[in-house]
Amino acid sequence: MGLQTIVVVLIAAAYFLIKYLNKTDIPRIKNLPEIPGVPIFGNLIQLGDEHAKKAREWAQKYGSVFQVRLGNKRIIFANSFDSVKHFWITHQSSLISRPTLHTFHAVVSSSQGFTIGTSPWDESCKRRRKAAATALNRPAVQSYMPIIDLESYASIKELLHDSQGGKVDIDPNAYFQRFALNTSLTLNYGIRIDGSIDNELLKEICHVERIVSNFRSTSNNWQDYVPLLRLWPRRNSEAAEFRARRDKYLTLLLDMLRERIANGTDKPCITGNILKDPEAKLKEAELKSICLTMVSAGLDTVPGNVIMGIAYLSCAHGQEIQDRAYKEIMKVYPNSDAWEKCLVEEKVPYITALVREILRFWTVIPICLPRVSIKDIPWNDAVIPAGSTLFMNAFAADYDDTHFKEPFNFNPDRYLQTSDGSGTPHYAYGAGSRMCIGSHLANRELYTAFIRLISAFRIVPAKNRADDPILDALEANDMKTSLTLDPKKFKVGFRARDSVMLNGWIRGSEERTRDL
Repeated sequence: MGLQTIVVVLIAAAYFLIKYLNKTDIPRIKNLPEIPGVPIFGNLIQLGDEHAKKAREWAQKYGSVFQVRLGNKRIIFANSFDSVKHFWITHQSSLISRPTLHTFHAVVSSSQGFTIGTSPWDESCKRRRKAAATALNRPAVQSYMPIIDLESYASIKELLHDSQGGKVDIDPNAYFQRFALNTSLTLNYGIRIDGSIDNELLKEICHVERIVSNFRSTSNNWQDYVPLLRLWPRRNSEAAEFRARRDKYLTLLLDMLRERIANGTDKPCITGNILKDPEAKLKEAELKSICLTMVSAGLDTVPGNVIMGIAYLSCAHGQEIQDRAYKEIMKVYPNSDAWEKCLVEEKVPYITALVREILRFWTVIPICLPRVSIKDIPWNDAVIPAGSTLFMNAFAADYDDTHFKEPFNFNPDRYLQTSDGSGTPHYAYGAGSRMCIGSHLANRELYTAFIRLISAFRIVPAKNRADDPILDALEANDMKTSLTLDPKKFKVGFRARDSVMLNGWIRGSEERTRDL
C-alpha cells in the first residue's frame, strides 16, 4: 500500500471517527438559533468556566433561547425571565424529568442513590417528593420554628463572643453553614452537631457536600459530555473518594437515629416518622434518598444567601439598607420584641423584600439542575422535541433588564413595588413542577436570620480593606465551575446595638430551646 493510500485511509478514518463522536443525543432543532462550536467538544471550550455569564452574552446576540452542543449532548438554554416562565411554568408538566449524567449519577451516587432533585421522573421519585413536600409545606415549617430559634441564636451568640465586643472582625461563613446544616439534620434525623464551628464532623460534612455539589455542576465535568474523557481515571477516582467519605457520615447519622429509636430516646423527625410508620410505603433506597436530599439541600441555598447578604450589608450602600431595615423593624415592633415575634409571624415587609432581593441578586445556583422534556414543547417557530435537555440560566433570568429595572443594582424596594414583585419573584429556587421543595423552610430561615442579625448588630466593614468581600454575584464564587455559590472568604465587623438586650434575647432563646 502506497504512502498516498495510507494517508487517504487515515484521513477517512479520522473523518468518520470525528463524525461519529460529533453525533448528539438528539438531532439539531430546526428554527432555533445554534451557537457555532468545534468538533467533539461542541461549545464546551467557548463556555469556559462561567457558563451562566457566557450564555447571557450569547442571548443578547442570538436571542433568549438557543441550542448548543456540549460534547455529544444537545442542550437548549433559556436565558430570559419570560422564556424560563414559558418552559418551566407554562409547560411544567412537559418538563418534569431530569437527565442522568456519568459523574454524579454513575459514580458519586452509586451507593446512596440520587437526591430527589437529581432523580429522573418516575413513580419512586413521585413518592419521595410527595413525602418530602408534606414534611416541608407551610404548616409543617411553622412547627419547625423552635429549631430555627435554636440554630439562629447559637450562631449569633458565637458571633457575639468571637467578635470580642466588636473588636475582632469575623468571617461569617462557618457560622451560617452550621446554622443551615444543623437545621436540616435536626429536621431529618432529630440530631444536631454540638460544639463550635471547629467541630470536625461539621467541617467534614460541609467540605464533602461542597465537593459533591461540584460533581452536579453543568460546567465542571466535561466527561459527562465527552465519553472519551472517561478513559482518564483521575476524575472518577476523585468522585469515588468523596462518595466514600459521604457514605461514612450518612451511615453514621442513620445508625444513630435507629439506635435512638430502639432506646426510645429519639426526637420527632422526618426519617424517624417514616421508620416508625408501619404503613410507610418507602423502600430503604427511597429513605436514603430523602436523607441525602435533606443533608445536601440544606447547604445549597441558605448559607450562601445569608453570608452574601451580610457581605452586602457591610458595604457603604449596605449601611443605608441596614438603617432602613432597622427602622422598619422598630416601626412594627417598637417594644423590641422582633426577636421572638419573627418565629410566629412575618410582618416586616422590608425584610421580606430584602430577603427576596438577596435571593435574586445572588442566585446561588446560576445554572439550575437540568431538566428533560417528556413531551414536545413549542417555542416561536421551533418545537423542542421530547427527550431534550434544557438548562435554566437562572442568573441571566434574574438579571433580565426587560423584567427587572436596573438588575445590577441591589434594591430591596423593587419587591415593594408590584412591577417587580408580583407572580414569581425570582428563580433562586428554580420554578415549576420540580422547583425546590424546601423553599418555604429556606425563606423562614432567611427571614429569621436577617430580623435577628439586624436587630442584634450593626454590620460594618472590616478594619483591613484586604478583608472586604467581593460583591459581584459571579466573581464572589470561590469556584466558578461549582453548581452553587461558595463565597470567597472575607471578614466584617459585628457591633452589638445593645449588648444587654441582646444577651437577654439569647437567654430567652436558650430557655425556650432547652429540650431540643
